[in-house]
Amino acid sequence: MHYLYLAIAIVTEVIATSALKATAEFTKFWPSVLVLAGYVTSFYFLTLCLRHIPVGITYAIWSGVGIILIAVIGWLLYKEPLDAPAVIGIIFIIVGVVIIHAFSKTATH
Repeated sequence: MHYLYLAIAIVTEVIATSALKATAEFTKFWPSVLVLAGYVTSFYFLTLCLRHIPVGITYAIWSGVGIILIAVIGWLLYKEPLDAPAVIGIIFIIVGVVIIHAFSKTATH
């Protein structure tokens, strides 16, 4: 169940971060509400993860997967380019998250 909470935390954080541009520096009401609700929800579910997953592992997965998703959304939605170094960096993040999840005894603490 704790990985479901982590997935919800990641998805809601990605939604909130993706909506930041639409807030026009928090001058547009509904996008601003979406950002605030997304971050509050994300942090709530992140705290639920911490009951079973150490904070360092939780944050590594949360931020790593979030970075990957935000980069892809920026590329698709906002037409922000991803050059070769960015793609290589994203691949390293994916490998790092897989290594943590698959091999770290700390992750199952």
